[in-house]
Amino acid sequence: MNSTITKYAFLSGAGYFVCMAIAHFFGIKLPVLFVYYDTPFYAYQDKIISFSVCAYVALFYAASKHRDVALIAIIVLAITALGLSAINVSPALASVLSEGQSTLPYWLQTVAIAFYVIILVALYIKDGKNP
Repeated sequence: MNSTITKYAFLSGAGYFVCMAIAHFFGIKLPVLFVYYDTPFYAYQDKIISFSVCAYVALFYAASKHRDVALIAIIVLAITALGLSAINVSPALASVLSEGQSTLPYWLQTVAIAFYVIILVALYIKDGKNP
């Protein structure tokens, strides 16, 4: 069983992903809701991302209710952080950035997501010790 704090930690993630899905659907390019907010994009890609993010919403909502799902949600988000890290150092990203454009904003969001993963792992472990 998830503790109350763990439940709300996962629900916070679900809420964040709802906001991200809405932002992508409507093309609202805010740095916190768009990791690569200032890179070229195609509107249809953002629509695809918005629908895909709905899976995260459902996963994190389910993780808030069921401990069995929580570990899966943590693993999926950790893979996401690793994937964003790979993109951040990729030649593909570098090719669309302006001369001298920093990847720091992308790294800050990637690190924030990784930090959220660490918090979820700590809560998951704590809950496992307190059945």
